[in-house]
Amino acid sequence: MQAINDFILAAASQPWVLLLVLACCLIDGFFPPIPSESVVVGLAAVSATAGVPNAWVLILVAAIGAFSGDNIAYLIGKKIGIHRWRWMRTMRMQVAFRWAGRELRRRAASLIMVARFIPVGRVAVNLTAGATHFHHVEFIVLTSMSGLLWAGYSVAIGLFFGQWFEHNHLLGAVIAIVCAVILGIIVDRIINKVRGPLPAEEKDATPDTPLP
Repeated sequence: MQAINDFILAAASQPWVLLLVLACCLIDGFFPPIPSESVVVGLAAVSATAGVPNAWVLILVAAIGAFSGDNIAYLIGKKIGIHRWRWMRTMRMQVAFRWAGRELRRRAASLIMVARFIPVGRVAVNLTAGATHFHHVEFIVLTSMSGLLWAGYSVAIGLFFGQWFEHNHLLGAVIAIVCAVILGIIVDRIINKVRGPLPAEEKDATPDTPLP
C-alpha cells in the first residue's frame, strides 16, 4: 500500500498529469465514457494532502479542457447533425436530443450551465446547440462559465474529502470519486424531477430546425 501511495504521489507531481486532465476533459465534452470527473476529483484529493498538483492550476486546466470539449461537440453537431452515427439514433439519445432542443428554446443559459454537470446531458445539449445553429458567441460565453464552475466544483469535492486521508492518497482519491459520483446522481435526479417527463407531443418534435 505504501508503494502505491508513493507512486500516486510521484505521478501527481509530474507535468504530464495535467496534460492527462486536459485530454480527458476535452474528450469528455463529446464522448461521455471518458471519466473526466473521476480524474479531476481524484487528483484534487491527492492535492489536498500532498499539495500536488496545484489545485488552482488543476481548476484552470480542467476548465480549459471542458470548454474546449463542449465547443468541439458544438461544431460536430453543426457539421453532421444528430442522426449521423448509430449511437446518436438510440432511443435514449434521441429523447435527450429532443429535450435539449426544446429547452434551448426556452432557457438556453441555465440549460447549458447545468448540463455541464451531467455527462450524457452535456453531450446532448452541446451537439443539439450546434445542430440547431444556436448563437455560437453566446454558446462560447456560457460554456466558458460552465466549464469553470464545473472544474471548481470537481476540485472542491476532491479537496474536501481528500483532506481526511493524509497518509493514504489512494483511499482518499477513491472515496472522493465515489462521493462525486453519488452527488452527480443526486444532481441528475433533481434535474430530472424539476424538468418533468417529456409530454407525448414533445417526444414527436425535432430539434433540427435552426433556433431563431
